[in-house]
Amino acid sequence: MREPLTDLHEDRVGEALGAWGIRPAAFTHLPVGFADHHWSVTDTSGRRWFATVADLAHKAYLGPTPAAARERLAAAMDTAARLHDEAGLGFVVAPLRTPEGRTIRAVGRDRVLSVFPYVEGASGGFGRHASPYLRGLLLDTLARLHRRTPPRSAALSPPAIAHRFHLDTVLEEPSRMGAGGPFAEPVAHLLAEHTKRVRARLEEYDRRAAELAGAPVVVTHGEPHPGNVVWRGPNPLLVDWDTVGLAVPERDLWLVVEDDADLERYADASGHTVDPARLELYRSRWDLQDVAEFTEAFARPHIRDRDTEEAWHALVEIVDRL
Repeated sequence: MREPLTDLHEDRVGEALGAWGIRPAAFTHLPVGFADHHWSVTDTSGRRWFATVADLAHKAYLGPTPAAARERLAAAMDTAARLHDEAGLGFVVAPLRTPEGRTIRAVGRDRVLSVFPYVEGASGGFGRHASPYLRGLLLDTLARLHRRTPPRSAALSPPAIAHRFHLDTVLEEPSRMGAGGPFAEPVAHLLAEHTKRVRARLEEYDRRAAELAGAPVVVTHGEPHPGNVVWRGPNPLLVDWDTVGLAVPERDLWLVVEDDADLERYADASGHTVDPARLELYRSRWDLQDVAEFTEAFARPHIRDRDTEEAWHALVEIVDRL
């Protein structure tokens, strides 16, 4: 998130870091990502760490309630730790465990902290991996991940769209959007104007997603876009593992492959033939999930700030693109 938290003091985060034996000397809020809050933390020995506070009330893709989201997030962080520590996948930037073996710790109601080693390298924002060379290296890395036997903590990541019920409700009756803040009414008008278009895309998605039933699954990262890849020379490191889960490989691949050469390289490295229809399915899912998440977020109490402004403009762009 771009705006720092106002109701969670850094002292509280610093106190929670003690569970990992970290004594913070300095915090720097990092205005990156969406839904989570991140800090660079320097401890008293001068070592740097990457601290993330997740707001479980905004993690519907992990579970319908904060309690369910916490359980799923803990499983995801444990899966990432196992992939790194037990499976030997060095490209996994995994959360640290406390001496008790935990990867998350509560820092207030419905918020949890996780801690990662601070990784120096080059990364980007959401978008395409422009260089064929870099795409190839990343596809080789994803093939290694997809070939790995999933840890027992890995959970299924079905293609269902979180917040779908709320989105369907607003499409049926825009007034159900409520008046949670300055963007609630504009969102209601936007969806009312494009109801037929959004519904058609949802119905098409449902038909295509049903075809995945019974398909073989692998362990997937979930969001290997440029913002979640840190490059150290020719070596891609994958960060942000809260979306890790069992799914068809195309859940990852749609964010990377661009041409036939990419498809062939991944097939050679993984032994899996990519299904173009599944790539399109997950590309469609990304947009529809964003529409559902933004609609739900703007129905809740909110203010106008950099994060909500960015979310509103993104929603308008996505609906126009559907």
